Amino acid sequence: MERLEGKVNPEFWKNKKVFVTGHTGFKGSWLSLWLQEMGAIVKGYSLSPNTSPNLYEEANVAEGIESEIGDIRNLESVTRSMTSFDPDIFIHMAAQPLVRLSYSEPVETYATNVMGTIHVLEAARKCSNLKSIVVITTDKCYENKEWPWGYRENEAMGGHDPYSSSKGCCELLIASYRKSFFNTPNSPSLASVRAGNVIGGGDWSDDRLIPDILKAFEKSVPVIVRNPLSTRPWQHVLEPLSGYLLLAEELYNNGDQFAEGWNFGPKDEDCQSVEKILNAMIKTWGEGASWQLDSNSNPHEAGFLKLDCSKAAQQLKWVPQWNLEFTLKSIVEWHKAWLNKADMKKQCLKEIDLYSNKL
Repeated sequence: MERLEGKVNPEFWKNKKVFVTGHTGFKGSWLSLWLQEMGAIVKGYSLSPNTSPNLYEEANVAEGIESEIGDIRNLESVTRSMTSFDPDIFIHMAAQPLVRLSYSEPVETYATNVMGTIHVLEAARKCSNLKSIVVITTDKCYENKEWPWGYRENEAMGGHDPYSSSKGCCELLIASYRKSFFNTPNSPSLASVRAGNVIGGGDWSDDRLIPDILKAFEKSVPVIVRNPLSTRPWQHVLEPLSGYLLLAEELYNNGDQFAEGWNFGPKDEDCQSVEKILNAMIKTWGEGASWQLDSNSNPHEAGFLKLDCSKAAQQLKWVPQWNLEFTLKSIVEWHKAWLNKADMKKQCLKEIDLYSNKL
């Protein structure tokens, strides 16, 4: 089946069996809704949502998919779950995703991100119909040298904090598994993907800028900010998800030609400082919104980081669609709809339809 250039093809996904780890998380919930919308047969495997509220429950993601609560640190459990479903496509999103938590829980971070990835790839080796595997890591997998240009897919892996280091480890093990086990004409094609700072409606995670902003705005108290000058590649959650879906299609249709690492980040002008995000959100929200600097000492966080996504643009024809201004406005709109007790599944599907129509 031929894909329309640069566009997610809903017809491709119709009736495809897709196994998603981390489907109860923020990105996993958005992805599961998008797959549902396109008619895919989805099974999710994940821990229970770790915040209350959470997008998985607020948008009723479980309706329309098969969901299993389980832990990727349990090799037997995840293998049984995946092989019994026997997917066509596997998207691995389950992770411990927070930098600051990795300082307090380094063992859990490595156990989940490194050994968990090994477990799911071992399970994937036992799936007879599997053709396409996309493993999500992070832009923080690169050895950050604080330089002003974007990191390309062939840059060195690294990581100062345990979270970033664990994701660099994941990239090395993915490359090893690709060469060692997924290297025959009949084996699945395996790719890794690295996205920037993903934001959007429905994220209530701790120690993340947008959730912290919205929680403070709701209470009309100042947002406490650690590093206002830190620059990140901000992007709406649907941007990298569209890249993952495009890549999964190519892996399915064209095999190992696309089995490598890929960056999916925003345009250069959307790599902005925390301070600029704050000021834009304050302007959009209105009365009661403000911020102030955190006077406490905090663990190390990278100051500057952005991605070079020219490979995705050239080979997948993938380019970002929504600029930062539109993204921030959509987040405020989503959150105010939630505060007004709107149907959040409909709100999410409305954004997905809007994004899909603009592709």
